[in-house]
Amino acid sequence: MSGRVADAVVLSDEEQVFLEAQVRRHKAARSLSDRCRMILLCAQGLQSKEVANRLGVHEHTVGKWRRRFVKDRIEGLTDEHRPGRPRTVSDDQVADVIERTLHTTPRDATHWSIRTMAAESGLSHTTIRRIWTAFGLQPHRSETFKLSTDPLFVDKVQDIVGLYMSPPNRAIVLCVDEKSQIQALDREQPVLPMAPGVAERRTHTYIRYGTTSLFAALDIATGAVIGKCYKRHRTTEFLDFLKKVDAAVPKGPDVHLVMDNYATHKAPSIKAWLARRPHWHVHFTPTSASWINQVERWFAELTRKQLQRGVHRSTTELEADIAAFIKAHNENPKPYKWVKSADEILAAVKRFCQRTEQTLCAEL
Repeated sequence: MSGRVADAVVLSDEEQVFLEAQVRRHKAARSLSDRCRMILLCAQGLQSKEVANRLGVHEHTVGKWRRRFVKDRIEGLTDEHRPGRPRTVSDDQVADVIERTLHTTPRDATHWSIRTMAAESGLSHTTIRRIWTAFGLQPHRSETFKLSTDPLFVDKVQDIVGLYMSPPNRAIVLCVDEKSQIQALDREQPVLPMAPGVAERRTHTYIRYGTTSLFAALDIATGAVIGKCYKRHRTTEFLDFLKKVDAAVPKGPDVHLVMDNYATHKAPSIKAWLARRPHWHVHFTPTSASWINQVERWFAELTRKQLQRGVHRSTTELEADIAAFIKAHNENPKPYKWVKSADEILAAVKRFCQRTEQTLCAEL
């Protein structure tokens, strides 16, 4: 008895070129390139068994793709759509999880966790994770905010951002502020150094050896910093720091100071000292808007690199390390690039206020 006659494979020029191109492509799917090799060999007149022996596959696999190609040509070499496993979670269940997450809390906690929501809803914790991920819900996270209530908020933002993005010609713009109550801390037990596979370890308890306050002025054009530590941060110390800044900056150009509304900055003696220097101009930041003062960004860098993990057994050691950090920074200073215009900042604040108002109205 004769066996089943295999379907003859005859290729057009376009099909020949496409199949050979898929075989040569490095990024083609392995399954597709293997099927193309089968069809090319079948087109040479080889039987399915011979093709299977050459490629190391089963004879029935070659026969399957031979028949698919003869019937549907190139389209027959692609995988058919597979519906997959039927859904076990309905839209109503998903909506119920989202509703509970947004508008309720568990009896024994302030926010839902994946497993408490799973126990409450009767779904698996992996299903809850997928739902929260799909809708961007993160109940474990919480952020803080504070809106400025300064009646001159818009004017001050436009003024200071204008200084950053378009400073006056031949003028010096300095961002001034103080970082008060910097603590000289040591751990109660020795710090265990880092080792391969082991992070640095330290006790959570500490011994405090006093505090110091740092006054700093950041030149936005160069990134250089003028800084000095004081035991206290009163008007007397601030006036002494302004005199240090006056001695450090070149004589002649106008000096623009960006400062916050701390009472020390507005003391009568400070006003009198500035009044005797008409080329000095003060720009006060809006209340509750320290983010607009660029020196705060430098303070964050100082904290991260020097203070956060530093060990100091006296304020003298602490002040020496701060002075060394300033000196090293000024050897290769880099200015911070301000990219947000005043209009963009105000528009973002407006959108946030509108969203907050809508949320409060919805809850009421």
